[in-house]
Amino acid sequence: MEYSKEFKAALSAFSNVEKDRLIFRLLKKDKLLSKKLYFELIDQETTDDKRNAMEENVAEQVVLASKYVGNAKYFLTIIRKLSAEITEHIKITTDKFGEVSLNLLLVNRILDSNSDFSKQRFDNVYKLYIYIINKIFRALVLTKKLDEDYWMEIDELLRETQTKISENHYLQKLCINNGLDMNWLDSENIPDDIDQIMKDIKSQGFLR
Repeated sequence: MEYSKEFKAALSAFSNVEKDRLIFRLLKKDKLLSKKLYFELIDQETTDDKRNAMEENVAEQVVLASKYVGNAKYFLTIIRKLSAEITEHIKITTDKFGEVSLNLLLVNRILDSNSDFSKQRFDNVYKLYIYIINKIFRALVLTKKLDEDYWMEIDELLRETQTKISENHYLQKLCINNGLDMNWLDSENIPDDIDQIMKDIKSQGFLR
């Protein structure tokens, strides 16, 4: 929504008391904005601090969720909720590096359960695998937008991802069928047009 000059002028004309009341009313209705302002204005924790805490949370929560791996549908529901927490962290801190690293960490910790997934029918884990492949694609798109100084750290996570995919025959095959080239799991090998490649693949009915 665009605001006219007249509307902005009317808001500016409010007294300080009126502005304070309006701000607090808005913050009560937008918890995410409240958390973002708190972080930016008075929080003693840095973006790195919050990312480190989120890394621990991701690792712990996936371990707890792993007891439900036998029910892939429910397991994916838990993972989606954890992914939402990562998204909230990113929106609050604008942590561009964490947007890639945390989601790759999530993928790698999920794939720690490879041996349990292999015991299930492929139909039962298909949606989970597609979810993982989408996460990887998105991480590659975002990595390409990061400063190259971050690539070394991202590559450590990508190498782990590649190793874990290679240990899961069905996931590896599904990656290939959905256009994910394993050679791209190295920052320098990510195509410049990876964003468009992903869009084209989706337009052909894949990654679903």
